[in-house]
Amino acid sequence: MPVHFDRHLRILSPLFHVARRVLRAVWRAALTVALVALLGDGVVRDITLRDHVVTLAQDALFDYVGWEIDALWKKARQELFGVHPYLDEDARREIAIDYLETLRRARELERRIEAIYTDPDEPDPIAASAELVAERDRLRATLDADRALAEGIIEGQVSAVLVDAGFGALGQVLPPVSMHFSQSPTFLIVSPRDRIEMVVDIGLEPLTVEAREALENTIDTALDVSSLIEPIGGISLYPSMVVETDTLARAFEVTAHEWAHHYLMGFPLGLEYTLRPETRIINETVAQFFGRAVAQEVMARYYPDLPAPQYSSFLTETASDSEPNDPTTFDFGREMHETRATVDAMLARGEIEAAEQYMEQRRQVFVDNGYAIRKLNQAYFAFYGGYQSGPGAGGEDPIGPAVEELLALSPGLEEFLVTVRTITTRADLLAALDEARAARSPTPETAPPS
Repeated sequence: MPVHFDRHLRILSPLFHVARRVLRAVWRAALTVALVALLGDGVVRDITLRDHVVTLAQDALFDYVGWEIDALWKKARQELFGVHPYLDEDARREIAIDYLETLRRARELERRIEAIYTDPDEPDPIAASAELVAERDRLRATLDADRALAEGIIEGQVSAVLVDAGFGALGQVLPPVSMHFSQSPTFLIVSPRDRIEMVVDIGLEPLTVEAREALENTIDTALDVSSLIEPIGGISLYPSMVVETDTLARAFEVTAHEWAHHYLMGFPLGLEYTLRPETRIINETVAQFFGRAVAQEVMARYYPDLPAPQYSSFLTETASDSEPNDPTTFDFGREMHETRATVDAMLARGEIEAAEQYMEQRRQVFVDNGYAIRKLNQAYFAFYGGYQSGPGAGGEDPIGPAVEELLALSPGLEEFLVTVRTITTRADLLAALDEARAARSPTPETAPPS
């Protein structure tokens, strides 16, 4: 290579790198506009009902616009001035681990502070928690300073796995992976009492348990519905909102989960997200399994010495169904599956009050076995049944098992998303699964002799 040409490359390389990062920032802004136009607030079948719910919850509504402006500004600075692209993998690994460990310590201090303030026997919670508050504030300041760097590392490692899985173009994932750690809002879910269906979902500010209970009771009494307010792991804004977590696997899982939503926005499974409940469930379940698969790959590639994430599975549960149940072991997934199936049957018979009494009785069983479920009602199943990544709140719905098996039968993650991105109904999903099974089954000509 001529010397002058090599010198020109050295001069132009940093400029090219800056230009690429500027283009990434522009892409983020463009995708944000598209998401705002397309996503909406979820499955809304009764605008009047939603208006009533919004009126009752108006003092607690989450400020998405304010959050988005702040997040976009921080991500633009990260793209233009961030140093994570220049770090080697050992440095990135250490920074990510240190950040999540600092976050774990801060969250533990916050739990201890909250316990002091909720202790009725503590006469002076301010004095009793002063040292903990000072240490918490110090850790939070460290997290604020390091957040952009940690986010860039997480984005980069997830992007590398996605590129190798086939989602890259010239080494760049489209849409670019973009996430921002946040104290995620709570989520208000409303279901009719006579069936399980998410008819309204609205983002709220982080609320205390007492505030959640009060608002739920107000909505249920005023509108004769079933409501629930729960914290959530992330929201597919752009950059995606990822709730603070102190485990690396969870950070990678939610980041990839939300990226799957961004990817699907260009295809029927994303575009028709709000049109019918089954489409939403398929979309969320696909994102669940996709996020888990990416998290496992990232952990295996960059953090092989750390514990690999373990997830529930319809496939392994099915394989063990023939084994006798151990009466001394409480199986959450199986018990929740049974509860959902029973509730569906009772509601189908019009036994609304009996179903609600049954759900409260079952909630007590779960609490007695160590699962602190605050409220088990129609809205609970409408929400958690929409994320069918293992036996439980989905009951007899075939979407979860079908999506997991379809992923297992797919040659890779890209092929999986290409297959499901046009699927919007249960019937189409089950047909695609039958086709995948047939493709993997030996033909009569190639079958081994008996």
